[in-house]
Amino acid sequence: MKKTLAASLLTFTCLMNAQNWPDTKPPVAEKQNHVRDIHGDKVADPYYWMIDYFKKGKDSTKVVDYLTAENAYVETMMADTKPLQTELFNEMKARIKEKDESVPVYKNGYYYYSRTERGKQYFKYCRKKGSLSAPEEVLLDVDRMAEGKPYFAAAHFNVSPDNTMMTFGVDDVSRRQYRIYLKDLRTGKITDLGIKNTEGDAIWAADNKTLFYTAKNDVTLLSEKIKRHTLGTDPAKDVVVYEEKDKSNYLGVAKSKNQKYIFIYSAATTSSEIRYLPTDQPNAAFSVFQPRMKDVLYDVYPLEEKFLILTNKDALNFKVMETPLDKTGLQNWKEVLPHRPDVLVAGIDEFKNFLVFNERQNGLSQLAILDRKTQKKEFLKFDEPTYSIRPMENPDYNTDNFRFVYTSMITPSSQYEQNLRTGARTLLKQQEVLGGYDKSQYVTERLFATAKDGTQIPLSVVYKKGFEKNGKNPVLLYGYGSYGNSMEATFSSPRLSLLNRGFAFVTAHIRGGQEMGRQWYEDGKMMKKINTFIDFIDAGEYLVKEKFTSPQHLYAQGGSAGGLLMGAVMNMKPELFNGIVAQVPFVDVVNTMLDESIPLTTNEYDEWGNPNTEAAYRYMKSYSPYENITKKNYPNLLITTGLHDSQVQYFEPAKWAAKLRDIKIGNNVILLKTDMAFGHGGASGRFDYLKDVALVYAFLLKLEGIKK
Repeated sequence: MKKTLAASLLTFTCLMNAQNWPDTKPPVAEKQNHVRDIHGDKVADPYYWMIDYFKKGKDSTKVVDYLTAENAYVETMMADTKPLQTELFNEMKARIKEKDESVPVYKNGYYYYSRTERGKQYFKYCRKKGSLSAPEEVLLDVDRMAEGKPYFAAAHFNVSPDNTMMTFGVDDVSRRQYRIYLKDLRTGKITDLGIKNTEGDAIWAADNKTLFYTAKNDVTLLSEKIKRHTLGTDPAKDVVVYEEKDKSNYLGVAKSKNQKYIFIYSAATTSSEIRYLPTDQPNAAFSVFQPRMKDVLYDVYPLEEKFLILTNKDALNFKVMETPLDKTGLQNWKEVLPHRPDVLVAGIDEFKNFLVFNERQNGLSQLAILDRKTQKKEFLKFDEPTYSIRPMENPDYNTDNFRFVYTSMITPSSQYEQNLRTGARTLLKQQEVLGGYDKSQYVTERLFATAKDGTQIPLSVVYKKGFEKNGKNPVLLYGYGSYGNSMEATFSSPRLSLLNRGFAFVTAHIRGGQEMGRQWYEDGKMMKKINTFIDFIDAGEYLVKEKFTSPQHLYAQGGSAGGLLMGAVMNMKPELFNGIVAQVPFVDVVNTMLDESIPLTTNEYDEWGNPNTEAAYRYMKSYSPYENITKKNYPNLLITTGLHDSQVQYFEPAKWAAKLRDIKIGNNVILLKTDMAFGHGGASGRFDYLKDVALVYAFLLKLEGIKK
């Protein structure tokens, strides 16, 4: 029987501080002499040796043994929560509809969808010809393909223009290095094309035999070349149609919605460049749309008679331009939608008769519909205080039906289709939460915390009715704040297990994201990165001031760049939090950004700076979590990582944990859990990831003294 909210609150009040950690000594990492010497600054790094696992010619046994010992320590320290972890896993899994089906998407004469089966971790990718009542054709049985593999990801399903073949990518290591396969949909035969270490996406030309794909560097994993492959030929002879020389750029290839162009995208954080090729001329040379310009981003959307360009040239929050199909240079661009200082234009969905603009205003996402003939503009409206709305996949250029997803912290993901001509709206599907979820029993709020410089920081809040703002209840504060990625106010069925046990959950929309427009991002990157951390601390202090919680009951969570956030705020304000969860955390900023052999390092220069420049080095050293550990009583800490992580590699959190233990004071615990078979995204199965969620929740609940 589940506890009521009141009973849970009573439980943790009575059992507070009764965590009963076992009297077990944590692993002690070996120290080896290593000194970083740059810009006249010599810094000892005794745990540098932990990088050995992915350095050729090194003995990695010591690394694996250390990580294994850390995992054993986590098992011992969390042993008394095993029944709770099992209970959490089972109840979270029980909310998921195991036998389910996605909303079918119509493409080129077929309806495509995926479906899941009871007890299966993955899915079947299917289609029906012409009508939903037509016989089902199973294109890929991913459940069968993944059998016996600890990790398996199949993605980027691209069907040929004549509907007879399909390419897809497979990663069974979890380092996002995809091999490309071809399935003949007439015979069912699957062929390994011999194309490996790619982004996984193979784009078809109109001739049904030519493919374009993105090739990665074998060491750094940078996407650095676009290659052309002809079916039936040796991939070793594939032609490089473009090679990116700027190592700070990401590279990709895609096809336009109207199927007329193939685009090569090369972009860094602050500038971009696009090349294009008619799909019916696969052997021709790509043309540069507009040569890259310093600090200018642009994206291109082809219509039947012109190109639309979304750009931030002289427009911080982006504006929309147009240019003729045969004159794409900047001198031909003409303004269509002017810059607005209070509205960020994040993207465009183009249709023959309508345009849909994906925008942000006052911290909330919105969709604006423009009739191309009448120029009438209207917005899709919703009345919850904090929510998220975004376009779904809309591959048909000629339709007047637009699909979008709406969700909030109390509203499950809801997929709608709206007729852009009539305004008629249909709910296609709402995420089903099994077990009797009642939206009316939960409350969501949108609040604003005032940062030290007066900036208003939006907060999205959710809790179960009965939560009292008396300073005695637990709150989990989540943040990210990097790359201009906006953290949306979305629904989570696993989160209900935390809310039902007395927690409130808060997302802090801090600078470094793009929730309040492009300036919000600019004010939280490079030499202004400190704003991200201060905003998060100020959000936590606001929650204490408003008596949502107290430092004894305040917890924080963040992953990847959000893990950097966790490490920074721990150093700056350790007394504000009772516990912190740092998932795949980017915490060794200086050393990682100095090592160009590490995946993604050079891509990140526009985000953090290049530490080969002294000013950037000094600044990132001033906040890097690993560099700034001192003799403080740090919060209880759970760190999670993956041995095969290509985004934030395992040695960053491993070094961080070892150094924290060596220097910190006090009795609070530091736990390091490494998934030995996974990477940045964790487990690939649709249920397995819940085991990691259960561990995180059990850690937080243990700190609160909540045992059930």
